[in-house]
Parts: sequence; structure tokens; C-alpha cells
Amino acid sequence: MGDVLTVRNLKAYYQMAYFGVDREVRAVDDVTLTIRENEIYGIAGESSSGKTSLIKTFAAAIRPPLKIVDGSMTYRFGDLEIDPYKASKEDVDAIRWKHLSYIMQGSMSLLNPVRRVKKTFEDFAFKPMGLPRAEFWSKVRAHLERLGLSPNVLEAYPHQLSGGMRQRVVIALATVCQPEFVIADEPTTALDVVVQKDVLAMIRDVQRQMRSSVVFVTHDMSVHANITDRIGIVYAGRLVEEGPTRTLFTAPKHPYTAHLVASLPRIGDTTPKAALEGRPPNLADPPSGCRFHPRCPLAIEKCKTDVPPLETVGSDHRSACWRSDEVRPLAKIGTPEPEVVA
Repeated sequence: MGDVLTVRNLKAYYQMAYFGVDREVRAVDDVTLTIRENEIYGIAGESSSGKTSLIKTFAAAIRPPLKIVDGSMTYRFGDLEIDPYKASKEDVDAIRWKHLSYIMQGSMSLLNPVRRVKKTFEDFAFKPMGLPRAEFWSKVRAHLERLGLSPNVLEAYPHQLSGGMRQRVVIALATVCQPEFVIADEPTTALDVVVQKDVLAMIRDVQRQMRSSVVFVTHDMSVHANITDRIGIVYAGRLVEEGPTRTLFTAPKHPYTAHLVASLPRIGDTTPKAALEGRPPNLADPPSGCRFHPRCPLAIEKCKTDVPPLETVGSDHRSACWRSDEVRPLAKIGTPEPEVVA
């Protein structure tokens, strides 16, 4: 299995200057990872951890004040190899939607409220697909039917569709060109658990049909348990642990991961949950050493001064913790089930 995306020592900072004062927010700080062909890779972490900034760099969708400071990022689509931050704008535009697609967080952020859905499909997909108009619409309708949607949604305005239906339409729009790489930014946010289950099943089915790679971003660990193959845990702009989903749920090797997993509710478990003290650090002035050390129950003096490297701790498993061998699950975790835990 080859790699679709290779990221090496990527740094993306918000660089601002107000009233003569320079300020730098290290939202993505020295991230190294790979996304493989035909896998769903999850990115998890609490709010303000840098998840959204990271996937914006993946999508080559950053705008000032966010800037790439260092590192590299390379996509491989068959014989095509491209670093979107070194390639021309024309070359980057040529891979959008056809090879690289984006399911945005809010369906109303993408669907124009005063235009019918079919106009949005035409705006985004007609040029990348490069088909005669009649064949284009035939392909679009066939894609909608394959995903269990009626082609009649093309004639609707967004406000005439429910939230769950709008999200399904956005997924169909993002995948109609059969891209090899899809970024899904919290696509189940604000959906009830029944609709969430259907949307997750739709994403999983689309991924299996197209055999594409999907980066799935959410802070909800139960969603990751149900849909992802591997997970990268992000804290304060850094990747602190990465591994197969089952491994991270059953044998985490970073204290932050252990707390995320332990926070999940479980049927029949009435014991109180221990909250993680403190809050994520200010990325304009992050703590020295391991950025998690002010909140970590295992922290020692070395954690305060030295940055732990992201090292291999098991089969396909990496952790950035000086005491990874001493990390234990904070609760008994079973094998993730294929259904969403409400």
C-alpha cells in the first residue's frame, strides 16, 4: 500500500502584527505523518488543538495570517507528484475536486442559500470532470442514486433540505469527481445521533466504493472508533500519538490519548469521570518541553525542559512521551463496535 500524502516537519503559524507588536501563533508545529492509500485516517484532539489549521494546510487552503514557515508536503496521485506550496496556482487548481476534495464542517457554508443545489454542483464539478453537459448531469444523477439520494435534490434550495440531507448532498458534491483524497472536517457536527450514524455509513460506503483516502477530523472519539483505520492525536499544534484505531483505544501510549479515550460514556458505567485539569496552552506562548506537561499526571522534570520525539512504541504505533511505557488505559476499553455509541 503506497502513501498518498507525505508530510515532513510541517510548521504553519499565524503571523500577525498589531499596533507595532508582532505575534506568532504556532498552530501546526513540526508535524510529520503519512496518509496511505485506501484508508480513513482520523485526527483527534480537543478544541484549539490545531486540527482545523492542520487540515487547511492539507487542502492548500491557507490564507494570511496563516503561513507555511517550514517543512514539506507531497501528494502522490498515480504518476502525479505535487507539493502544493511549491507548485503553481494553475497546477494546484488542477488537482482540486478531481484528485483532492474537501467536505466542509457546515453544509450551509458551502451551499449557496439563494441558488439551487444543481448550480453548486455545476460550479464545483463541471470544469474538473471535463465532460459534455448532458454526460456531466447523467454522471451526477447516477452518483446521487448510488449514494441513496434522489436526483430531485438538485432542484431544491438548501433551506428546503434538512440538516442531515444537506450534509449528504455536500458529501455527494465532494465525491462526485471520484477524488483519491478527501478531507472531512467534522461532517457530523450538530447532527443528532441517528442522522450521524447514516452520514458516517455514507462516508464509509463512498470510501469503499472509490478506494480513496479520507482524513476524518472530529473531537468525538466514539466517531473515530466507528469509522477510522488509524488516528493521529493532536495537542497544542503537535502530533503526540499515532497508531491503529484499536491500538489507541486499548493500549494508548500517551497520557493525553488515555484521557480522551477514558472520557467516552459507556453503557452500565455509573462511575464518575475524572476531568482533565487545566486547559490547552496559549499557542502564542506555548510551554517549554512537552506541551502537555502542565496537565499531565506523569510529568517529571525532564518533561518541562525537553521536547519528547515522536518515536515508534509498537507496530505502526508512535508516541511523543518520555514515559510512554508507564501509560495505562484509564478505563477498560473494549474493541470498537461498528455502530455509533449514543
